[in-house]
Amino acid sequence: MLLAFNLPILLMLAWSFTNPTPTLSHYAYLFEVPIYLRVLANTLRIAAITVVCCMALGYPLAYWLRSMTPRRRLLVLTLVVLPFWISILIRTYAWIVILGNNGLVNRALVDLGLLGQPVEILYSELGVIIGTVNVLLPFFVLPLYAAMTQIDERLMQAARSLGATQRTIFWRIFLPLSLPAVAAGAILVFILTLGFYITPAVLGGGRVPMIANAIALLINELPRWELAATISTLLMLAVIGFYFVARWVRSRGTA
Repeated sequence: MLLAFNLPILLMLAWSFTNPTPTLSHYAYLFEVPIYLRVLANTLRIAAITVVCCMALGYPLAYWLRSMTPRRRLLVLTLVVLPFWISILIRTYAWIVILGNNGLVNRALVDLGLLGQPVEILYSELGVIIGTVNVLLPFFVLPLYAAMTQIDERLMQAARSLGATQRTIFWRIFLPLSLPAVAAGAILVFILTLGFYITPAVLGGGRVPMIANAIALLINELPRWELAATISTLLMLAVIGFYFVARWVRSRGTA
């Protein structure tokens, strides 16, 4: 761990502060050049949209899982976990078959007469978001489902015995108790999206710049290792910050 993980991180931190003498000019340069700020803003926007999509799809799915019989629950959980058994690269390339101009979605819409010509979904921000949500949705659903199973069913039974409707029980009892897990899952998805590389590179086709792609460009093509180290350091600090926020949210939820 010291040689393969800690030492490279220390070297990265050192490169971001040296030129070759100690300096903060690399950090100042990032905030002076608009393109880096646009890449940062684009990454944050995609991460936020991904979180919202995962919440909109994942919460109903986790809630539905909780109400299933054990046999059906096992089947659906297997389907949720199944993507973990497939390489993320294979899953990402599979979306090209589905979302391409001659893909399944466009051909179906054209054949049904809903579109006159294929719409460009691939190599756009929409395509990146679809692929990212597909990869990260299990990371939101599984912890949320585990947290939902820990909610005491006797609370709902007591409310039901006092005349509360199912809708009232959900909004007044179940939802507030599950919100800490929702927040923790949202932060986890947000953190993972910040460092995504393969999905934006493949489904974005170089047209959707994100932080990880910018780092790869600075290292492999320009090369500007000191700027790559600076962006990596800022990304690492952001991830650490969100990690502690997630721990604080989880501690509040279990307190």
